[in-house]
Amino acid sequence: MLVSLVLGLLVVLLIVGLPVALAMAVSGAIGLYLYGGMGVLMGILSTTSLSSANSYELITIPMFVLMAEFVIISGIATDLFRSATVWVGRLRGGVAMATALAGAGFGAICGSSTASAATLASTSLPEMMRQGYEPKLAGGVVAISGTLAMLIPPSVALILYGILADISISRLMIAGVVPGIIVTIAIILTVVLLVWLWPHSAPIGQAYTMREKLRSMKRIWPMMVLFLAVTGTIYSGIATPTEAAGLAAFVAMLLAIRERKLTKASLWHALRSSAQTTCMILFIILGAHIFGYFFTLTRVTNDLATWVGGLPYPPLAIMTLILIGYIILGFFMDQIAILILTVPVTLPVVLQLGYDPIWFGVIVVVTAELGMVTPPLGMNVFVVARYTRRPMGELFRGVLPHVWAHLLVIALMTLFPQLVLWLPSTMSAH
Repeated sequence: MLVSLVLGLLVVLLIVGLPVALAMAVSGAIGLYLYGGMGVLMGILSTTSLSSANSYELITIPMFVLMAEFVIISGIATDLFRSATVWVGRLRGGVAMATALAGAGFGAICGSSTASAATLASTSLPEMMRQGYEPKLAGGVVAISGTLAMLIPPSVALILYGILADISISRLMIAGVVPGIIVTIAIILTVVLLVWLWPHSAPIGQAYTMREKLRSMKRIWPMMVLFLAVTGTIYSGIATPTEAAGLAAFVAMLLAIRERKLTKASLWHALRSSAQTTCMILFIILGAHIFGYFFTLTRVTNDLATWVGGLPYPPLAIMTLILIGYIILGFFMDQIAILILTVPVTLPVVLQLGYDPIWFGVIVVVTAELGMVTPPLGMNVFVVARYTRRPMGELFRGVLPHVWAHLLVIALMTLFPQLVLWLPSTMSAH
């Protein structure tokens, strides 16, 4: 009864518009007070703020966010898009395919989905609109391509999951590489299908010579340097994710200096934006910890794991229900909040079902990507709408085919876990 009351209170606070961090903190605090009185509540509140932030791995978050800020300043994303357009732009829908490739490349050097969507919206959208692409198609591919930053390392979402699940962040981040490639291919194939069904929605682009194609590759070497500074050092065991994050932020700053884009004003903006994003994430972690203590004291997690373990259904059926739950949560909640709130509850259940925690982390993040492009929140769609000045309903319809393709990818990785686990299994032990 008490658990139902606190969960109901959390839902009400979220519906009335209270920030997720405050909603979890308030409902959790009320639950703790009703369960154990003021002594229990004050004992937990006096230690939670320190325990929430007292994790060495959390340093990776501000470093990767700062790296993303420097990357945006340097203009690397524009070069990525132009190079991809030179290679595939002559095909019908080629610029949309180039957007997916640029999204994957930018995701490999930026851990923020909304930042990726905003950057793609400012670079690829004007080009597609200029060439006569249907706004619905153009907006949809930009919104879904932005979500790749959540999956391809460095991914803030995967880092948070690794901290929550207490598993190797190095292996978890490397596990996101192959699924990221699969999702990119799914976006491109969806564009191919759409322009085949409705040829008027996208024109045939300009052709380029092989010399022009090779020349365009010269501008993407900064991305390769950053990719090696992050994923390469982690995979090889040269650096931990925390060390790689610091190195990547430094290299990104050097690239911004090399491009003569780093001014005193832009440096201050990057530092301030990184601090704001980090504080927001830490605030959500704090609220989730307070709420999580209530769950722990009331033994909700243990009881749920025991109950699920006794269900007369195969593990795949139960896992399907869990993933459907994540998709539904994504309609209404921020993806980081979903991870922090649900992983402590669902992970013991998943482990009892016999699934790998690294696989589950990647699957959860891929599923959470859908929340970035589905109503009513759909942050990436809001970002694209700001740049296109198109109706939200039109953009949500434009992204719908990619949502179905995403669901197929989730089903594929659920049925064949080795698609996720193969690459981290090749890493050296460190």
